[in-house]
Amino acid sequence: MAALSASDLQTVYTLLGNSLSPDESLRRPAESSLSQAELRPGFCSCLLEIIVAKDLVSQVDVRLNAALYFKNCINRYWRRRRDAFGISNDEKMHLRKKILLHMGEENIQIALQLAVLIAKIARIDYPKEWPDLFSVLAQILQSGDILTSHRVFMVLFRILKELSSKRLSSDQRNFSEIASQFFEYSWHLWHVDVQTILRTFSTITQHFAVGVSAKEQDDLYLTCERWLLCSKIIRQLVISGYPSDMASVQEVRPVKEVCPMMLNAIRSFLPYYSTFHDGLPKFWQFTKRACIKLMKILISIQSRHPYSFGDKSVLQPVMDFCLTEIISPEPAVISFEQLLIQCMVIVKSILECKEYKPRLTGRVVGENTNNVDQIKKNIAFLVGDTLASVLPNERVISLCTVLIRRYFVLTESDLNEWFQNPETFHHEQDMVQWTEKMRPCAEALYIVLFENERQLLGPVVVSILRETMTDCPALETEINPKMLLKDAAYTAAGHVYYELSNFLNFREWFTGTLSQELSNEHPNMRVIHRKIAIVLGQWQPEIKDDLKKLVYFALIKLLEEDDIAVRLAACRSLRFLVEDANFCESDFSELLPKCWNLSFKLVEEIQEFDSKVQVLSFISVLIEHVGEKIISFSTKLVEYFNRSWEESTGESLLQIQLLEALKKFVNALGYQSPICYNMLLPILQRGINIDDPDALNLLEDSVLLWEAILSHAPSMVPELLELFPSLVLMMERSFDHLTVAISILEDYIILGGADFLNRHASSVARILDGIVGNVNNKGLLSTFPIIDVLIQCFPIEAPPLIGGVLQKLIVLCLSGGEEHDPSKTAVRATSGAILARLVVMNTNYLAHLLSEPSVTLALQQAGISTDQNIILYLIDIWIDKVDNVTILQKKTYALALSLILTLRIPQVIDKLDYILSVCMSVLLGESEETNEDDSSDKTDSMGQHNATDLVIFQV
Repeated sequence: MAALSASDLQTVYTLLGNSLSPDESLRRPAESSLSQAELRPGFCSCLLEIIVAKDLVSQVDVRLNAALYFKNCINRYWRRRRDAFGISNDEKMHLRKKILLHMGEENIQIALQLAVLIAKIARIDYPKEWPDLFSVLAQILQSGDILTSHRVFMVLFRILKELSSKRLSSDQRNFSEIASQFFEYSWHLWHVDVQTILRTFSTITQHFAVGVSAKEQDDLYLTCERWLLCSKIIRQLVISGYPSDMASVQEVRPVKEVCPMMLNAIRSFLPYYSTFHDGLPKFWQFTKRACIKLMKILISIQSRHPYSFGDKSVLQPVMDFCLTEIISPEPAVISFEQLLIQCMVIVKSILECKEYKPRLTGRVVGENTNNVDQIKKNIAFLVGDTLASVLPNERVISLCTVLIRRYFVLTESDLNEWFQNPETFHHEQDMVQWTEKMRPCAEALYIVLFENERQLLGPVVVSILRETMTDCPALETEINPKMLLKDAAYTAAGHVYYELSNFLNFREWFTGTLSQELSNEHPNMRVIHRKIAIVLGQWQPEIKDDLKKLVYFALIKLLEEDDIAVRLAACRSLRFLVEDANFCESDFSELLPKCWNLSFKLVEEIQEFDSKVQVLSFISVLIEHVGEKIISFSTKLVEYFNRSWEESTGESLLQIQLLEALKKFVNALGYQSPICYNMLLPILQRGINIDDPDALNLLEDSVLLWEAILSHAPSMVPELLELFPSLVLMMERSFDHLTVAISILEDYIILGGADFLNRHASSVARILDGIVGNVNNKGLLSTFPIIDVLIQCFPIEAPPLIGGVLQKLIVLCLSGGEEHDPSKTAVRATSGAILARLVVMNTNYLAHLLSEPSVTLALQQAGISTDQNIILYLIDIWIDKVDNVTILQKKTYALALSLILTLRIPQVIDKLDYILSVCMSVLLGESEETNEDDSSDKTDSMGQHNATDLVIFQV
C-alpha cells in the first residue's frame, strides 16, 4: 500500500474537516476514506503535521480531530502485530523526534492533546525504544521560556500518570527508578516556583493600588499553573514511585520532606484567599485551587504511606492545622468551605486509620516475634501519643461541640432549597457524597470521632440534646436558631444511636419530648418532624415491646403531613421498621389500611425518580411482610402497579423495581394470584419480549416474575399458554437465564398437561435439543430433571418427541473421561438415570431407539465402541454409577436392571451377580429408611424384612 507524503497533507486535512461536517453526504465518505488511510504508512506523520501546523492556528477543531485520529492510531497500530498492520520503526522514530519539537504550542487545547499523545507513546516505548525521553524534556525545560516550561510540565505529568498505571513488576521498578532520579529535580523546581509566586503575591498586595500589567499577570499565571502541575508530579512520584509502607514499614523519606512544606505553602496562600477575592479573581481562583490541591495531596500521601505520615514531624502539624481551621477558623476561611471539607477529610482519615490503632494481638511466651509486627506496634504506640498530645480530651470535646453546633445546623440556603423543592432537598441529603459538602463531611467526621471517644463524648452529646430541648420547647413554632440547633442535636443523636443508647433512654425520650413535638402540628414544625422521622428509623434496634406500636402510629401520622420531605423521611423509616426481624405484624395490622392509602396518596404527589423508587421500595417490603392480609388491598395495588408501569415508560431502572415488587405481590397472593392477571400478564408480555428496546434491562426480572406467576398458578389458563413461544425465542438466543427457564418449562409441563404438550411439543423438543450438547456440565445437570419429569408425565407421547435429545443422552452416558471431573461423573450418572426411567416406562421405545443407525453413528463419532449390544453398556453404567446418584435414581436403576432380566438377553446373565447386588443394596437401603421411621420394633422388622428380601431373590 502506497505511503502518504507531504503532497497528501491537503487531502488529509480536507477529509478531517469533512468528517466534522453535519452534512451526512460529506461526513460519511470522509470517515470511510480516513479509515482506509489509517492503514497507509505516513498517515500519522500527516496527522502530526496538521496538529502542529502554525498556519492552522484558527482551525482548532480540525487539529483536535487530527489528534483524536492520532490517538486511535497509537492504540491500534503502534504495537507491531504479526497479523495486522503496524506503524514502521522509521516512522515511529520520526514521530517521537518531531512531537518533542513543539513544546511551545500556544493553544492550551492542542498542547494538552500533544501531552496525551506523548504519554501514550511513552507508555509503549519507554524505556526500551525511547530511553532519552526525560533527558530531552529536561533540556527543553532548562532552555525554554515560561510558556514552554509550562507545556513541558504538562507533558511530564501526563507521562508519569500513564507510566504509574502500568502494573507489571518490571514496569513498577522502572517507575521507581524514575521517582528516585526525578524527585529531587522536581522538588527543587517546586520550591523555586512557590517562592517566586509568594514573593510576587506579596509585591502585588503591597502595590495593589498601582496594579499589574496584563503581560506580568499572564506570566505569573503561567508560573502558577506550572507550579500546580509540579505539585501533581510530586504527588505522582511519592504515591506511585515508592512501595506503600503499610507492608514494608520502610520509611518513605520524601513524605517527611513534602508534607510539612506543602502545609506551609497552604498557610502562606490562605491570606490571599480574601485579598484577591474582588480585585484579582484569576489569582483568587488559583489560590483556592492550590490550597485544595495541596490538601488532597496530603490526604493521598497519608492513605498510601500511613506509617511515614505518622511521624511526629508530619502528623502533629497537619492535625493541628486542620483542627484549628475546623474549630476556630479565621473569618476569611469560614467561607472557604472546600478547605474546611478537606481538613475534615484528613482528620477523619487519620482517626479511623487502622494502622494507627493499638495492636491487641498477643504472642506465645518464648516465641520469636516478627520484627515487622513489632515495628508496626511501636509506630502505632508513637502515633497514639502524638494524637493524644494534639487532640487532648478538651479538644475532642471542643471538636465534637463545634461539629454539632456549627456544621450540623441547617443554613438559610438549605431551608430555602427545602421549602422550594422538598423532594430534591430530601434526596440530596441522602445521596450527596460525604466529601462534597460541608454537613455530610462533618457528620462523617463526627461518627468516627464518637466511635473513638464514646465514653468521653456520650455525656457531651446528651447534654447538648437536653439543652436544646430545654431552650426550644415542644410547643415552639418559630424557625429560629434554637430550633435549628435542636435539629442538629437530633442529627447527632441519630448518627450514633448504637453507642449513645448507653447514655440516653430512648423510651423516655420518645414518650416525653418527641411525642409532644409530634403533637405540635404547626407548619414550621416540619423541621423537627422530619428529623424525628429520620431518628425513629435510626434508633430502630431500641424500639421494643409496646413501644413499637406507638412508633408505628407516630410514623403513620408523619405520613399524613403536607411536607413531602417529612413524608419521604417517614416512609423510609417505616421501611426500616417493617424490614426488622422483630417486626410485629399484629401491632401494625390495624394501621395497614391507613398506611396503604397514605402510600398511594404520596405516589400521586411525588415527581422525582428517586422518590418513586423509595415509595415503591416501601410498598414492596410491606407486601412481603403482611402476608395474607394483602388480599383485601389487592384491588388498589393492582391499580397502583398498572398506573406506575404506564408512567414509567422509558425508565428501565424504575420498571426493574416494579417487576421485583410484582413478584413479591404474586408470592403474597399465592394461589389467588389470578385475580391480578389482567394487570400482570400484559406487563409480563412486555418484559419477556426479547425484541423490545428495554429487553436487556427488563428480561432478567421479567423471567423471575414469570416463574413466580407459574409457581402460584392454580391451573393453566390460555393467556399463560400464549406466552410460551417467548421462552422458545429467549432460549434460542442465549442460555443466560437457563436455570429459571427450566423451572418455567417444568411448570408448563405439570400445569399444562396434555393440552400444553399437544400445542407446544415441537417447541419443547427444540428447547431441549438446543440445550443438551450446547451447555456445560452444570447447565446439563440443571436441565436433566425436566427431561425426567417430561418422561414421567408423558411416558408414551414424550420419548418420540425428544428422540434427538435421548440420543445425545446415550452418548453422554457412555462417554468416559470423568476420572478427574466430578461434574462429568454426575452428568453420566444422571443421564443414565433418565435412560433407566425410559426402560421402566417405555421399554419398547428405548429398544427402538437403540436400534436406530443414527445412535450407532453418533457413538462411533464419539469414539465409543459398538461391538456389543448398547443395552449392555447401559447395564455397566447402572451398575458402576449406582453410588453416584440419589436414592430415587438408585431405585430407578434397580427397576431398570430388574426389567432387563426379563428381556432374555443372553449376555445379561453374565452380569447377574452385579445386577442382584444393586437390587439388594436398594432394597436394604429402603429397609433401613423404613426401620429408622419405625422405632418401636426396629430389630424384628429389619430381620423379617431382610429375610423376605432374600427369599424373593432366591426364588
